[in-house]
Amino acid sequence: MKNMALNGLRLLLILSVSMIALAAQAERDASRDQFRHPVETLAFFGITPEMDVIEISPGGGWYTEILADHVKGTLFAAHFSPESKSDYYLNSRKGFEQKIAANPALYGNVEMHTFDASENLLTTADSSADALVTFRNVHNWLGSESEASSFELFYNSLKPGGVLGVVEHRAPSGIDRELMITSGYMPQDYVIQLAEQAGFVLEASTELNANPKDSADHPKGVWTLPPVLRLGEQDREKYLAIGESDRMTLRFRKPGEGSSASD
Repeated sequence: MKNMALNGLRLLLILSVSMIALAAQAERDASRDQFRHPVETLAFFGITPEMDVIEISPGGGWYTEILADHVKGTLFAAHFSPESKSDYYLNSRKGFEQKIAANPALYGNVEMHTFDASENLLTTADSSADALVTFRNVHNWLGSESEASSFELFYNSLKPGGVLGVVEHRAPSGIDRELMITSGYMPQDYVIQLAEQAGFVLEASTELNANPKDSADHPKGVWTLPPVLRLGEQDREKYLAIGESDRMTLRFRKPGEGSSASD
């Protein structure tokens, strides 16, 4: 336990130094830190600089900015497919690629890849990464019934002993699938079940990203809350006062030798 605490402190120190360096390289949106706790979250996942890391569905790259500065190995950015028929997906990937290209000093270790849950596609090689992280994405795979197969892809992409870190909007246990889809919230026990069915072992969970103000019951689901605020000016101050969603934060491991994470 003492060694675990010391390792955690070392990771926090490394990440804190990285965050200071990052501020000098890019104008990062730190306004979300109070809800997302990136330094503490990556420390909990055990992400160390020497790792090769996959980030699933990085979106606009909020976490990518932090990861690219901290990770000195390869950061595999598994974004939407460049062959998608969705304008939203295509524009999102294009914007991300432009962001990466605009700052080679920061993003020189980023390697573009594709993750398409509906097509059961992840273009990173099997056993290629020490860690895989995904932030607030699992609910997006429900509509195509691809959440289970996605975790299987993650399992295959990790080296034996590799770490899977998951942050997801949290619903009370027992809600039905349709409500998960429409609300964007998922029960923690269901997410754990998905990972375990794929072969992962749950190592730990933390309440770092919990928000007891969030009832997980809003007119437009999780998108009612910031940063989306889908209701616009309607009850805006109410939802700003709640803040971002209540979130589970889970660390899993792929069984086997050769782990690079700090235990």
